[in-house]
Amino acid sequence: MTDVPAELKELSATLSSVEAVLDVDRLRRDAAELEQRASAPDLWDDPDNAQQVTSRLSYVQGEIRRIEDLRRRVDDAQTLWELAEAEDDADSRTEVEGELEPLRKAVDELEVRTLLSGAYDSRDALVTIRAEAGGVDAADWAEMLMRMYLRWAERHGYPTDVLDTSYAEEAGIKSATFEIHAPYAYGTLSVEQGTHRLVRISPFDNQGRRQTSFAGVEVLPVVEQSDHVDIPEDDIRVDVYRSSGPGGQGVNTTDSAVRITHLPTGIVVSCQNERSQIQNRASAMAVLQAKLLERRRQEEQAALDALKDTGTSWGNQMRSYVLHPYQMVKDLRTEHEVGNPQAVLDGDIDDFIEAGIRWRRSA
Repeated sequence: MTDVPAELKELSATLSSVEAVLDVDRLRRDAAELEQRASAPDLWDDPDNAQQVTSRLSYVQGEIRRIEDLRRRVDDAQTLWELAEAEDDADSRTEVEGELEPLRKAVDELEVRTLLSGAYDSRDALVTIRAEAGGVDAADWAEMLMRMYLRWAERHGYPTDVLDTSYAEEAGIKSATFEIHAPYAYGTLSVEQGTHRLVRISPFDNQGRRQTSFAGVEVLPVVEQSDHVDIPEDDIRVDVYRSSGPGGQGVNTTDSAVRITHLPTGIVVSCQNERSQIQNRASAMAVLQAKLLERRRQEEQAALDALKDTGTSWGNQMRSYVLHPYQMVKDLRTEHEVGNPQAVLDGDIDDFIEAGIRWRRSA
C-alpha cells in the first residue's frame, strides 16, 4: 500500500528544491522586464532582437506557468487528501491516489531541467543524422531515426526546420541536418549523441535474413550572435549546385544549393532546402558556425578533462533497437530498456532522455 501523505510530502519537498534551483522569483523579474521591452513601440525596428525578446518572454512565461500549475496540483492533492481523511471520503481518496503517478512524472521531468546547467544547454538543437555501416539498411535506419526525433518534437509542440537532406540511391538517407526550436533543446537532446544500432529482418534482403545496421547522431547547440565565431572568407570555399530529391531527381531548376568547406579544419556543410542561394548560404554558414563552436567547446572540455584526469568516456555505441528475434530498445549507458520499439520509433523517447541526463550528471 502506498503511503499517500508521505508520498505527497516528498513530492512537495522535491518541488520546493526545484523551485529554489530554477529561482522562480528571478523568473518573475525577468518576465516583467521582458514584458516591458516587448511593449516598446520601436521593438520591431530590429526584427532579430524582437524575435529574441518575444521568444525569451514566451519561454519564461511558460516556465513560470508550468511551475505554478504543478505547485497548485500538489497543494490541491494534499488538501483533498486531508479532507478525504477527515470525512472518510473513499471517492476523494481514490482521486488523489490516481493523481500520484502523473504528479510524480511531472515533478521528475521538472527536476531533470535543473540538471541542465551547461554553457549551451538552454539553446536550440542542431541535429545531424548519418548512415553508417549496413548499406541500404543503414540509410533506411538513418531515415527512421530522423522521423523518430521529428515525431518527438511534434509530440511536444516544438517547431523544426530541416536544413539539408542527402538521399540514398535505393532507400533512406545518407545524412540529414535539422534544427529543433525549444528551450533547452540542446541540453535535452545532447545525451542522444552517439551510434544507434538496429537489429531486424532486412526488408531489402530477398532471403529475409537478419541485418544489423548503424546510424550516427550528432547534436550541437545552435549558435547565437553573441558567440562570435570568426570565419574569415579566405578560410572557406563555397560551391553551388542544383538541389536533388529522392533517387537523385532534380528539385530546383537553378543552382540554389550551397556547400561550404572550411579549409583549416576540413569541415563540410551543405544546405539545399531553402529556395534561394542566399538563404541556403546563410543557413549553411549557421551550421558551420555551430560545428566550429562545438569544436572549440570540445577542445576546451578536453583541456579541462586533462587537468581533472577524469578519464570519463561515453563510448560511441549508445543504444540498441532490436526488432527481431525479440522486441526491445536498450540504452547501453543507463541500462534503461523498454519492450515496445514501435512506440520509441514513434517519438516516445522521453524516458530514455531523462535517464541519459541523470546518468550524465552522475558520471
